[in-house]
Amino acid sequence: MNNNKNKHIYTMKKLIALFCLLAFVIGAQAQRKVSLQDVAQGTYRAQSIYGIKPMLDGEHYTQMSSDKKRIVKYSFKTGKEVEAIFDVTTARDCPVKSFDDYIMSPDEKLILIQTDTKPIYRHSFTAEYYIYNVKNNKMEPLSKNGPQQVPLFSPDGFQVAFVRNNNIFLVKLLFGNSESQVTKDGEYNKVLNGIPDWVYEEEFSFNRAFDFSADSKMIAYIRFDESQVPMFSFPWYKGMAPEKSQYATYPGAYEYKYPKAGEMNSKVSVHTYDIKSHVTRKMDLPLDEDGYIPRIKFTSDPEKLAIMTLNRHQNRFDIYMANPRSALCKLTIRDEAEQYIKEQAYSDIVFYPENIVMMSERDGYNHLYLYTIGGNLIKQVTKGKFEVKDFLGWDKPTNTFYYTSNEESPLRTAVYKTDAKGKTIKLSTRTGTNSAIFSTNLSYYINNFSNIDTPTLITINNNKGKELTTLLDNSKLKSEVATLNMPKKEFFSFRTTEGVELNGWMMKPANFDPSKKYPVIMHQYSGPGSQQVLDRWGIGSFSDGGMFEAYMCDKGFVMVCVDGRGTGGRGVDFEKCTYCFLGVKESHDQVEAAKYLSSLPYIDGNRIGIWGWSFGGYNTLMSMSEGTPVFKAGVAIAAPSDWRFYDTVYTERFMRTPKENGDGYNAGSAILRAPKLHGDLLLIHGTADDNVHYQNCAEYSEALVQAGIQFDMQVYTNRNHSIFGGNTRNHLMNRVANFFIEKLK
Repeated sequence: MNNNKNKHIYTMKKLIALFCLLAFVIGAQAQRKVSLQDVAQGTYRAQSIYGIKPMLDGEHYTQMSSDKKRIVKYSFKTGKEVEAIFDVTTARDCPVKSFDDYIMSPDEKLILIQTDTKPIYRHSFTAEYYIYNVKNNKMEPLSKNGPQQVPLFSPDGFQVAFVRNNNIFLVKLLFGNSESQVTKDGEYNKVLNGIPDWVYEEEFSFNRAFDFSADSKMIAYIRFDESQVPMFSFPWYKGMAPEKSQYATYPGAYEYKYPKAGEMNSKVSVHTYDIKSHVTRKMDLPLDEDGYIPRIKFTSDPEKLAIMTLNRHQNRFDIYMANPRSALCKLTIRDEAEQYIKEQAYSDIVFYPENIVMMSERDGYNHLYLYTIGGNLIKQVTKGKFEVKDFLGWDKPTNTFYYTSNEESPLRTAVYKTDAKGKTIKLSTRTGTNSAIFSTNLSYYINNFSNIDTPTLITINNNKGKELTTLLDNSKLKSEVATLNMPKKEFFSFRTTEGVELNGWMMKPANFDPSKKYPVIMHQYSGPGSQQVLDRWGIGSFSDGGMFEAYMCDKGFVMVCVDGRGTGGRGVDFEKCTYCFLGVKESHDQVEAAKYLSSLPYIDGNRIGIWGWSFGGYNTLMSMSEGTPVFKAGVAIAAPSDWRFYDTVYTERFMRTPKENGDGYNAGSAILRAPKLHGDLLLIHGTADDNVHYQNCAEYSEALVQAGIQFDMQVYTNRNHSIFGGNTRNHLMNRVANFFIEKLK
């Protein structure tokens, strides 16, 4: 009896100890807090599916495996794997253990395997490419003469063109991969053939400037003569992560052509190359001397090369149809705007055999328009006080258009279709942010959805909107986030003293007490056409209502974001009212937001901070010197400080040139406003920023020095506009967080 009693007591003690341990573990999980390391590393970032490439049959798509060793074919109908069409472990003569990306030939019989990728600027890179034959499982190098850029299969699949050292080369696959040189005058910092210069790449968002004709007999390309574009340079130091040992004692310099506002751009021209005769022709294009050519594209007719142009003010967009042999160019479509033409006009245009589908804001909102290939307007496809975000496809037999728009709210997007009778049908079944990739036959689409409560959810739907299967739901992430006691993002709106309604979101501490007064940190970007106040999953992101905001909420801050005038999603009048005076209304609206927040009973109006990166950093400087002392502290990261220092294409799109608009440039100069700066400021910049030059930070800091204003400053050696590498991002986030804690708590 005593032994049994002792055993029973011992067992009970073990159970109690186990229960206490479990309670401790569960409690510890429930009390898990976000760290700044989580912020820097994106610990709780939602998983997604990248690189989906629909196949010709309309029933399948391909994707690179997560270990970068296979190209996998999937079924649109089931979402299940069908087969691996390339595998580094089984391909014959495969010299690599993994790869970075791939390009299918038009008939899907050959694949270009991309390896050893080395970035240049935002969109450009060099790589070593290999040609993989799906049928014989054999792999061979595209070229043995050095890395390549932007390779492109000819429509017949028998040739590949690419760029090396600013020249175009052609490989004929039926002739033992014989390589020939198409252009010969390419030279660094002088002439580029088939690839854009720095400002075109950055502001027109593309990296290939050549195309094959539909019959594979000709190549058209843009030639950039940047010999007269002013040179810019920045220093290289030895640094760390990575170390540049060649600059251990003496710094080096990186030099490249960068046209600042009002300066000379590259002289651009369009040429065609006859592959058989080797004859090169310059197109007789009636382009303004200082005009732009943001895109070229061969139509399905080999005799029609579409050349898209903009005047320097970027308020006139023309589409010319050029004959690649006679060089004659005919104006086909012209679209004009009072202020400027947005990038979607030329980036999202689609040329069909007999038609053109393009976007325009001519009625005050971004909508779809259908033209004949000859340039006659057939109809405006979408209408209303909302914006089309993406054109997804047109099924000509049924005259059905598929697209995403924010018809229900500027904060949300959904997938829609418009039929032949003009009836609009919403396909999305979930409210939030939706985007889609359609199969080639438009029978299926892969839908990417999220909202403030739901991490990325990816499904396959049919073209009636019915969900067929779920590819990814991030359920594990949602469970993990539930243990963090994350503050919830709440939407709000208010009217400024000028009667303008602005949208925002707010995050409060988990133990929020409405009877207390809380300090506020406002984050904003504020750039033209941007949007941050959106119904999408932000947890895991850097500054979209994510980990940084959660961390600061845990420190007792209320975190806020407001989209002011000039941001997107609300039509031309709201977005383009800042034209020629960037920074004026944007900063005023952040001041108005701070004043509104100060009126709330739980906000301490004497402890409001503001911060931002790039344009957001610029608007931080402008807001803190707007003239109304509402901000106690601010952080400006990689900020422009005077638009005279920024590039031609972006700056002049919104401001025209300094010569034409001196008053606007002065009004939008943070440097000229510097003596009015109110509040504690932390300036952050990378010395190797090729986009917003360190010059901006240096000149602004000098203005503060001469005005007798004290400030804090953090410089990151050899870091570009994104300021990352090694421990850099972790250091930066600690710097920002500690600054606000010191100044506002």
